[in-house]
Amino acid sequence: MSYRFIKNRDIILFSFQQWNSDIAFNFQDMAYELARYNRVLFINRARDRNTVLKNMFSGKSPTVTTQGNPEHIQDNIWVLHPESLLESGTWSPTYKLFDFFNRINNKRIAAEIKIGIKKLDFKNCLLINDNDFYRGLYLKSLLPVREYIFYLRDFLTVQPFFQKFGPRCEMEMIRKADLVVTNSAWLANYAGQWNPNCADIGQGCNLKEFVEEGLPIPEDLKAIPGPIIGYCGAITSMRLDEPLLLYIASSLPEMSLVLVGPMDTVFEKSLLRTMKNVYFTGSKKPELAAAYIHHFTICINPQLLNPLTIGNYPRKIDEYLASGKPVVATATQAMEMFRNYAELCNSREEFLINIRKLVNEPVWTSEEQKNKRREYALTHSWENSVGAMGDAFYFVTKNYLPADI
Repeated sequence: MSYRFIKNRDIILFSFQQWNSDIAFNFQDMAYELARYNRVLFINRARDRNTVLKNMFSGKSPTVTTQGNPEHIQDNIWVLHPESLLESGTWSPTYKLFDFFNRINNKRIAAEIKIGIKKLDFKNCLLINDNDFYRGLYLKSLLPVREYIFYLRDFLTVQPFFQKFGPRCEMEMIRKADLVVTNSAWLANYAGQWNPNCADIGQGCNLKEFVEEGLPIPEDLKAIPGPIIGYCGAITSMRLDEPLLLYIASSLPEMSLVLVGPMDTVFEKSLLRTMKNVYFTGSKKPELAAAYIHHFTICINPQLLNPLTIGNYPRKIDEYLASGKPVVATATQAMEMFRNYAELCNSREEFLINIRKLVNEPVWTSEEQKNKRREYALTHSWENSVGAMGDAFYFVTKNYLPADI
């Protein structure tokens, strides 16, 4: 596939997450890919007054900063650690008051970013905002940037913290952007209500460890009888269909249902915990996920359909497929792209039919099928995702260049 990559630009990446996060996140992976052809300044999340006070009372150490100097991470990548203390305005009774504090916060952050880009001698600047429609709402007008891209990768406004002011801020942010890029078709359609310049650029995934063969079986899987129906990820009642899991486990007593990951209080008290063929392994380090998936017979994604999940890109499906595993999943708009590589279900009965088919018919575990799944999963690379963003960017800005690859 040929793409027109964004090249020879000074790019400011504005994120609501920290560079040194305990978990990997999209925007950091995107930063590494963009740095192949551009200089990149990543802006860490600034502190807010409420969080600082909570940390003081809990005894947590304050965030270490670099006193206004961008930290050099590697060739072409710097991280700016803002020292500004932002006001916590979400308590405001009206949007007008919230917006008053939010404008102050945006100006404080922008002042520090200006100092950072001056020290790095950034000139031909492009701003990309990672889903932060609060702290980044006014940055387009406050910073010396030529273009502005809003990266929408989660439907945050349905979460309690954002429900009060988030919908209005997100709508304003989408309207201001020169381009909105998303990681799912659902989110692209959603953003298209307010901005015609929207593009689904897919999802980049780091799948090297999932492709590896011969991974040792984890100790807590050794005594579990097969065949194993496996799920790997957060076990939360906001995202997973607990009644569906109960139905699967009770209908297939000859199979083991293994759930790998941290669970919420609903699942801690679930009837699943009392069933003899259901196994909870607890939370595991991310680097161990591949070993568990490799020793599942098939993998499932029994997702609930609700506003929180409807637009999410199912990254775990790529991990399952890269491991060569047959997959059964809830049918969603975001899952449609996987239809030729996974069994998509609209009912609990379809889940049972497809699980039995994939477990009992050897064709689905053949090398040919494994390779087909792996090849497809590996097309979801950061190179392809960032390349698709470049294509959309040049189309919107009418700056046509020859394809690079």
